[in-house]
Amino acid sequence: MNSKQDERIAAMSFASVYPHYVTKVEKKGRTTEELHQVIEWLTGFDSKKLQSLIDEKATFQSFFDQASLNPNAKLITGVICGYRVEEIENPLTQKVRYLDKLVDELAKGRKMEKILRSV
Repeated sequence: MNSKQDERIAAMSFASVYPHYVTKVEKKGRTTEELHQVIEWLTGFDSKKLQSLIDEKATFQSFFDQASLNPNAKLITGVICGYRVEEIENPLTQKVRYLDKLVDELAKGRKMEKILRSV
């Protein structure tokens, strides 16, 4: 990944991507509640905080600056968009890809305990 892509991701608003997350999981028979559970696990944001970040059109930079990343996030591994998430060097880009990977797993029907890395 190059710094141009990293900058583009940092400047992208969470609000612009969120509807795609919802569509992706609902198309596969999962719920918005489950999506919120996954996002809360990763970031610590409850639904109310999530909505306020969407309303203020927070960038991914601002979104993750305010998040308390789950200590087990480092257990998220695998390939997303052609990159191994555990090998992404830019910390912000890695967090965004963690979120993408969790949404992917939810859409693919993985069990919640597996997605939430319950050990």
